[in-house]
Amino acid sequence: MNATSTISSVDPQEIRRFDAMAADWWNPRGSMKALHRLNPLRLRYIRDQVAGHFGRSATALGGLKDLRLADIGCGAGLLSEPLAKLGGTVTGIDMAAANIEMAKAHAARSNLIIDYRNSAAEDLLAAGERFDVVLAMEIVEHVTDPAAFLKTCAGLVKPGGLLFVSTINRTMKAYALAIVAAENVLRWVPRGTHDWNKFVTPSEIGAAVEPEGLVELDRAGVIYNPLFDEWRLARDTDVNYMMVFSRGAG
Repeated sequence: MNATSTISSVDPQEIRRFDAMAADWWNPRGSMKALHRLNPLRLRYIRDQVAGHFGRSATALGGLKDLRLADIGCGAGLLSEPLAKLGGTVTGIDMAAANIEMAKAHAARSNLIIDYRNSAAEDLLAAGERFDVVLAMEIVEHVTDPAAFLKTCAGLVKPGGLLFVSTINRTMKAYALAIVAAENVLRWVPRGTHDWNKFVTPSEIGAAVEPEGLVELDRAGVIYNPLFDEWRLARDTDVNYMMVFSRGAG
């Protein structure tokens, strides 16, 4: 399915914007520099949560072997590639066609086999595909209907599987830091990347996925430490945060 999809969660304006940024995805000093800085932390969080849940090694190179993962809104593959290197069978989907082409080219240069597709989460669900791990990282705040999108993501989780969601809370603190500071002062991300009205609270995420049979396992705040120039996990979920949900094996 192409970027003209009428699927409810797809925002054509967002797709056009990310399409235009595709060539810059792998530049650590470019428009995606904030995501590059965040990527090691979110990868460790995913790896550790998956290892604990499935009884795998959190340090072994092949710790995700035999697990099927879906990276929803994968961009050019910043998260898909390291997950594949950990042994996971990764399907990365994005509605921005230019992102998928960039992702395919980069994976080929890295000798990685990743199933990249220019499609939406709804397409995977309609095809009956299910995954051990579903990732909705930094995408919920860019869709038109977060509740419907999260319901779709929940439907992709196999019995016994996990759903990860990473997004920005709808608080005034988030407006000050994620928009005023990050976009207008520090210029970490291009202006207009975020719309405060589209930010999602943890309770709204739970309300969308728990009726679909998922149970919250963990919640962690993500904060930036300027002294060490790094992102860290914290109890403060007022701005950036990650959540993990599981589906029972029964």
